[in-house]
Amino acid sequence: TREHGKLHAFAKGARRQNSPLISGIRPFCFGTFTLYEGRSSYTVKHLSITNYFEEVTSDLDCVYLGYYFLEFADYYSRENADECSTLKLLYQALRALPKKSLDNRLVRLVYELRMMAMNGDLDFSCFKRLGDTARYTVGFVIETPVEKLFTFAVSEPVLKELLAAQAENKKRYLTKTFKSEEILNGISSF
Repeated sequence: TREHGKLHAFAKGARRQNSPLISGIRPFCFGTFTLYEGRSSYTVKHLSITNYFEEVTSDLDCVYLGYYFLEFADYYSRENADECSTLKLLYQALRALPKKSLDNRLVRLVYELRMMAMNGDLDFSCFKRLGDTARYTVGFVIETPVEKLFTFAVSEPVLKELLAAQAENKKRYLTKTFKSEEILNGISSF
């Protein structure tokens, strides 16, 4: 959530056929959820979905990456913290996935790089050896407003250079193995 970070909530009765909550229990639903707080958890009372990300859910490669983005956001987000920037980045990354003009390896790289930079997990020594274009790209990803972040492309050699540097950066900071990343690593295109 924007104001309270990551929240766990139950949607009681949402699996019933005529439930008004059924539209919001699948992954990749973005909208407004009205919750009420119980003693130990939240319960969904009402929802209004504004984006189902149908383009993402209709392409299996996008689904895999989308789940990875969700798992990555879950790793970095905290309960009762301001996660507005995380939510914006996740939303824009999901919107970028189905765009045929963008290489999904670049979308993944930009998402990881920006998320890690927002959380202070960026070791600039991993990026010092990069060429001028790749270094400029890293600076662009870190400094550009999220709404304009997924608007560029790079050449294949620059992308490979960036991917190698980001892999080294991830090894230094991430101690968790993501289940969705294991699937992605098994697919040769990612």
